[in-house]
Formats: sequence, structure tokens, C-alpha cells
Amino acid sequence: MSTDRAYDNRSRAEAALATRRRVIDAARAILLRDGYHAMSVNALASSAGVSAQTVYNAIGGKASVVKAVYDVLLVGDDAPVAMQERPEFRAMSQAPDREGFVRAYAALCAIIYERVGPLLGVLLAQGSGGDTGLQEFVATIDLERRVGNTNALTALEAAHGLPTRFDRERFTDTVWTVTAPEIYDRLVRRCGWTHAMYAAWLADALVATFDRASTGSQED
Repeated sequence: MSTDRAYDNRSRAEAALATRRRVIDAARAILLRDGYHAMSVNALASSAGVSAQTVYNAIGGKASVVKAVYDVLLVGDDAPVAMQERPEFRAMSQAPDREGFVRAYAALCAIIYERVGPLLGVLLAQGSGGDTGLQEFVATIDLERRVGNTNALTALEAAHGLPTRFDRERFTDTVWTVTAPEIYDRLVRRCGWTHAMYAAWLADALVATFDRASTGSQED
């Protein structure tokens, strides 16, 4: 490949990425201001200064755009790096013991909800309204959260091991529930808790959950 061709391809890729970022930024602003049901692809395209077809080409339909906004907020950027490969996730394994690891994981969850909480608050408050795209989005992030919970438990096991009597599935069920975005929304937006209050509560809740699992007190 010639140098000119490589430069041209790189320029096209950079332009496409810039367009994608512009669409995501515009979508985030619309969603936070007006909500999911008020956003259309045409309105988004107009706000981003592109055509509707460009939105479809860059990201996809409305539901795909919402997921793209969520994903960028979740990790803080649009780099194609999985959460478990990111420094903040890997740093948990540097905790000196199991409790330190669990508290570090709670802190990571709290940071994530500080980023995505406002968006999820809007989406959860309005409800799906029969919109299959929004229903699928909620189902997808629920599944992704459980994968994240499982990855964290696997990392904890690798770093510090797990108690002999430990119900992995039931523990994951509990963590998946305690870290649900609905709880963050209820405590922070609806009850007026500060982010620090939520982070402290979540850390204590996850440590207590792990302690119960470690002593076998989760058994029926």
C-alpha cells in the first residue's frame, strides 16, 4: 500500500470517528434534556449537523445510539477496551485482602453509576412505553452487569481465593441485585443521597454480602 493510500485511509477513519463522537455527544445532550421518547434519528441528525443516513451508518438506529452513549459514559471514553482490561478494574487485584478487593469493586461500581446515573435515571423514570428498542437496551445492560459481576468474582478468586463453602451463583445473584441501577436511581435521585453516601452504603452492603457467603449463612 502506498503512503498516500495509507494516509487517506487513516484520514477517513479519523473523520468517521469524529462524526461518531459528534453524534454521541448530541444524543447525550438530547437524552438528558428531553428523554428517550423525545429523541428521533432525524432530530439527532439535525442537532449533530449530519444526515439521518450518516447516523445510521456511524452507529445505527435509535436504540443503538442510546447504547453507544451508555457505553461511552460507562468507561469514560470511546476506546475499544473492555472494562476488565482497564486499569481501574485491574487495580482491584492489588487490594491486600478480600475485603479490600470487595470495597474496591464497590468503589468502581459507584464511579460507573456516577457516570451513567443521570442517563439511566432519565430512561428508568420514563419507562419503556412499549418501545422494544428500550426494552432490549435494559435487558442488554442487565446481562452485561451480570457478566461484570462474574468477572469481578473471578478476579477476586485469582487474587485471594474464595472460601471453601461458597455459593458462587447465589452470591452473584445478590451482587447483581444490590448493584442494580434502579437502586442507585432510587437512593441518589429519588431519596436525595449524595454520591459519597451511596458509595459508602454499597461498599458496606457488598462486604456484608461476601461475609455471609463466606460463613455459609446464605444457605436456606
